[in-house]
Amino acid sequence: MQLPDMWLDPGEDPRDTDEPDPVGEQATYARYLRDYRWTLELKCQGLNANQLALRSVPPSTMSLLGLLRHLGEVERDWRNWITVSQPAERIYGPSGTDFDLVAPNPDEVVRALQVLHDEQQATDLALEQYDDLGLAIGREHVVIRELQVHRIEEYARHCGHADLLRERIDGRVGQ
Repeated sequence: MQLPDMWLDPGEDPRDTDEPDPVGEQATYARYLRDYRWTLELKCQGLNANQLALRSVPPSTMSLLGLLRHLGEVERDWRNWITVSQPAERIYGPSGTDFDLVAPNPDEVVRALQVLHDEQQATDLALEQYDDLGLAIGREHVVIRELQVHRIEEYARHCGHADLLRERIDGRVGQ
């Protein structure tokens, strides 16, 4: 069924499943995080490197490609907060370069998506070993529950940015 006012037809939306509602706090956090991650990537689908690197409005350096790079950095930062070992170095350079140094290059798009997926998986794996969401862990003594909520908030906020960026590029708006 084609619904012109929706981003995706319901049958094509990976977020719209027949899965039962999540049971428990951790499962609920995981579902929301998964769906916001999918939302961000859906907003980038069908665009070329030039479109993904297109900035919003001056003086902002925000772009969809910048968001992908930024969230890869953020995933690494979160993991650094919860480790006791030496923090891993930044991926794209000094703070701000995840947005500022975005180049409309197809290889950079592929790299940004791969880095994002790798960093998401590594952070998820680091957190899945903890059942007690009230536990404070790592060098920063971060409470797992607070980190999980912060992760959801970060993706949700940037999905709002992605909505506006995508609308600027080709007029598409969506759920």
